[in-house]
Amino acid sequence: MTHQIFQLRSDIPTPVETAFRWHKRPGALQRLTPPWESVTVEKYEPGLAPGSQAILKTKIGPVPVTWLAEHRALVENELFSDVQLSGPFAFWEHEHRFGAIDADHCYLEDHVEYSVPGGALGRMLGDGIARGKLERMFRYRHATLLADLAAHQPYLERKAMKIAITGASGMVGQALSAFLSTGGHDVLPMTRSRDKQGIYWNYKKQEIDQDALAGVDAIVHLAGEGIASARWTDKQKAKIRDSRVDGTTFLCDKLAAMAKPPQTLVCASAIGYYGDAGQAPVDETSLAGDGFLPDVCRAWELACSPAASAGIRVANVRLGIVLSPQGGALAQMLTPFKLGVGGVIGSGKQYWSWITLDDVIGGIHHCLMNEELVGPVNLTAPNPATNYEFTKTLGRVLGRPTLLPVPSFAARLAMGEMANDLLLASARVLPKKLLHSSYPFRDPELEPALRRILGL
Repeated sequence: MTHQIFQLRSDIPTPVETAFRWHKRPGALQRLTPPWESVTVEKYEPGLAPGSQAILKTKIGPVPVTWLAEHRALVENELFSDVQLSGPFAFWEHEHRFGAIDADHCYLEDHVEYSVPGGALGRMLGDGIARGKLERMFRYRHATLLADLAAHQPYLERKAMKIAITGASGMVGQALSAFLSTGGHDVLPMTRSRDKQGIYWNYKKQEIDQDALAGVDAIVHLAGEGIASARWTDKQKAKIRDSRVDGTTFLCDKLAAMAKPPQTLVCASAIGYYGDAGQAPVDETSLAGDGFLPDVCRAWELACSPAASAGIRVANVRLGIVLSPQGGALAQMLTPFKLGVGGVIGSGKQYWSWITLDDVIGGIHHCLMNEELVGPVNLTAPNPATNYEFTKTLGRVLGRPTLLPVPSFAARLAMGEMANDLLLASARVLPKKLLHSSYPFRDPELEPALRRILGL
């Protein structure tokens, strides 16, 4: 059988050893998986050793498929390969080829030999589709590798950090863990179960393994009840507040009591701090708004005071609307928009201050590495969009009409009080501190950002 061949080469402005080492570290598979692909890693043996395997759950259209892959060849700083043992292709063999251009530059060439199932008919119907998917996937992979290596490049001369993360199993936590691990840092999840690997902590039981925190350089505190995980009853609002304020208070009290605490704490907050701020731009110097979310965010950030008083550098990262097809607001919007029933919410004049998941983890990394970043730091793209602009842009990217508006009363009927704070409030938030500290945004503009993360 004659196999199809796909190749893509990119020149990389780092030594070949750096690029190859990145691929060997935990998190590489996650970083290289496009966010628009429905892929779950069932089993993964870190590293590139011949014989190591990965089991992935994916979909071909609506049909679930299991992909079993195994590493075969390994030549340090030159090549590693993987083959499909079972999965969606009739044949798949992938060589990752590396070569030095000079002492500070190298190339990566992905060489894939593949065949689609179904014989001649399958090739006639499926080759074009398969090649298009490979083209999008590998262009995303190369761009992600280049951007990740560029983000770590300025700090390669520093000692790698030991970083503990609460909320490491969430969407942001998983992406951040993979990004930091591939950058050479030692990442430790903080978990509320003693049975899981990592550092045990449980604020409800007032328990934490402080001995395991010894030697930790920084903590990224992301844990908290999902803002939009349930309708805002009094009970749910208490869970949202307590999980953030009580959890942060407990953690910071314990850090402050350590003889040698971590040097840095990056604690999540949210642009809900600003409330309904209207059309005027706001930045880190602006006052808090009024209402449930501003009250929660104020108390959440204040709960970090014991850590700051103990000499720990604290950055309170105020997250905007995090865009990823893997979860959050965008994931919930995709189905109705793809069906052509998406539309403007309320007046459409309210500002939605968005940021892609890659810029969230990039911004957190920037805060970890830059000592001048203290106190509130807005994690939003530099070009917020009104709901009208966001709606029309997403419709254009998906190639779908956006003609069915959602009146304010309908949003409130469907979501209750939450609709006011999450959908109808306007916050034109600018990332003043990120811009002044020269953070290089991957996705400063909305339409290119959506096309990149949706593979369109």
